[in-house]
Amino acid sequence: MAAATSMADVATLDDLYGELEGMDMTAGWVPRESAILRAEPTTPFKPTHWRYAECKMALDAAGRLINTDLAERRNLIMRNAVEGNDIATARTLVSAYQMILPGEKARSHRHAPHALRVILDGKGSYSTVDGEKTPMETGDVVLTPGWCWHGHGHDGDQPAYWFDGLDVPLNHLLEPMFFEEHPDGFEEVETVTDVSPYRFSWESILKGLESAVGDPDGYYAPRIKLEAPTMPTIGLHVNRLDAGLRTRRQRSTSNTIFVVMAGEGTTMIEGVEIDWAYGDTFVAPCWSWIEHAATSDSVVFSMSDEPLMRFANYHRFEGAE
Repeated sequence: MAAATSMADVATLDDLYGELEGMDMTAGWVPRESAILRAEPTTPFKPTHWRYAECKMALDAAGRLINTDLAERRNLIMRNAVEGNDIATARTLVSAYQMILPGEKARSHRHAPHALRVILDGKGSYSTVDGEKTPMETGDVVLTPGWCWHGHGHDGDQPAYWFDGLDVPLNHLLEPMFFEEHPDGFEEVETVTDVSPYRFSWESILKGLESAVGDPDGYYAPRIKLEAPTMPTIGLHVNRLDAGLRTRRQRSTSNTIFVVMAGEGTTMIEGVEIDWAYGDTFVAPCWSWIEHAATSDSVVFSMSDEPLMRFANYHRFEGAE
């Protein structure tokens, strides 16, 4: 009743704004630094490139300084240089490079966000997901869907390195984060197998790419989709860019992270030229113009939030003429 009485005495807009502030409200018609509705997507996230060769040396330094007792996951996060951003590589996705030394074993845990690995250098490393132990060899893509117990170890004699991709920033935005360490420290292995829905081997990826075809308009290189129904927020593709191939310029509302699995080339993202080589990672934020050009036969992995955008009816694609 007090608020109603107070409102009856409001004589000017400034008076109204003052009253609304006390009610934890704001008028929808006032100018804002960031508009509520916009003609097209805008993002502070930038096209960014991380060179694997440089990051690998940083991981080697970390290997001399920290072990799995101090860091369950010896990883270096690719943070987009956005003010106030702590970990996100793109608005909904985060990526990192990770390394494990011979003989090491990382304890098992589980979390709500979905995760995956692209193995860049690995011989003798392995992953255990929900009791299933599978190899993590160079070129493999390994899944750890949300809330699955997972850990990894290394029986080889050389350090193993891989790319990590997760939808942690999306989880932070929506806030349903849960995390739990395994009560036994290390999950018990129930089965050992080379073939698993959690693992796409390099051999199977190459076989699939042999028959892959590009889209008729040339916006995408020949590619295959890695089916991951238990990770519905992330879309996974592997692209084959033969030497000399150039894709047509296109953009979409998806955030996309690329990882080079073989070859060399150049990608233009919103006017930023990225010269990439084996193991490199680069990101194309939402609504960024993208075009790829391969200088040698190349294979490029991509992860995006396209399935999420499509589910919400937010997905839009535009191709250059």
